[in-house]
Amino acid sequence: MPHYHALYLSPHLDDAVLSCGGQIAQQTAAGLPVLIVTLMAGDPPARPLSAFAQKLHDRWQLDAATAVAARRAEDTAACDLLRADLQHWDIPDCIYRADPATGTALYNDGGAIFGSVHSADKQLAVELATRLAQLPTAEAIYIPLTVGHHVDHQLTRLAAELWPTNTPIFYYEDYPYAGRAGAVTAALGDPDQWQAQVIPLTAEALARKCTAIAAYQSQVSTFFSDTADLEAKVGGYATQVGGERLWQLAGRILLPISFLSRDKVRFYCKGAKMPRRKGFMVN
Repeated sequence: MPHYHALYLSPHLDDAVLSCGGQIAQQTAAGLPVLIVTLMAGDPPARPLSAFAQKLHDRWQLDAATAVAARRAEDTAACDLLRADLQHWDIPDCIYRADPATGTALYNDGGAIFGSVHSADKQLAVELATRLAQLPTAEAIYIPLTVGHHVDHQLTRLAAELWPTNTPIFYYEDYPYAGRAGAVTAALGDPDQWQAQVIPLTAEALARKCTAIAAYQSQVSTFFSDTADLEAKVGGYATQVGGERLWQLAGRILLPISFLSRDKVRFYCKGAKMPRRKGFMVN
C-alpha cells in the first residue's frame, strides 16, 4: 500500500479542490504524493429522487441516471490536473439519502442540508471512521473545518475525529462558504483552541487551482457566474487570507471507535465536545 505525503478528505466531488487546490498543486509539483478521498461519491439508491434532488440536477443540467457518474468524471479530470491520486467512496450525497424505515428523504431542502445531522444518519460517522482506518498512511491528514455547516462536511469531520490515528490532522476552510463574512469565526467557536497556518500560493499554483475548479462544469454555475468570476473570487479569497489557511486544534483527543455508542455520536453531532479520556491525548 503506498504512503502519501498528504491525505485530503473531501465530503463531495469538489470540496478538497475548492478549498485546498493550491497547496495540492504545490505539493505534487514538488514530487510529493497526494491522495484525495471523496466520501460521498456513491450513486443514488434505486428509488425516485426527492423534488429537492431533482431541482439540483436541473440546475446542474445533469440527467438523474448519470448525474453522479458525470460528477465523478469531473473530479477525475480535476485530480488529473492537480496530479493527485483519488478514491471515490460509495456513500451517496445527503440529497439522496433516505430514512431506511420510511423511505423519506433525510434532507429535502437547502435549510436541511445546512442544519443538524439527521438522527438516521448519525451512525454513519462511526461506519466512516472504521473505513478511514483502512486508508493508506500519510504524513498529514486534511479535513473540513465545517464552515457553512453542511451535514456531509459535519459527518466527514466527525468521522475523522473518531478515527484513532496519530497522524497530524489539519482542518481546511471549506470554500466557498469560508468567503462569507464571519463564517470561519463561527466554525471555529472558541478561537483559543485553534492555531492557524497559512500556506502561501505561487501564481502558478493558484492558476492550476482555478483550472481544476473549472473542471467541475456542473457545479461552477452554483458558485460563479463564469470563469472570470471564478478566478476573481478564488484569487480574492487567497489574497485575503494570504494563500490557503489551515487550522489545528491545540490539543487533540483520540478515542477508540469501540468507545463510541450511538448516544455518544448523537451527543457529539449536536455540537457538544466529546468527553476527555485520560491516556488518549496525543499532541
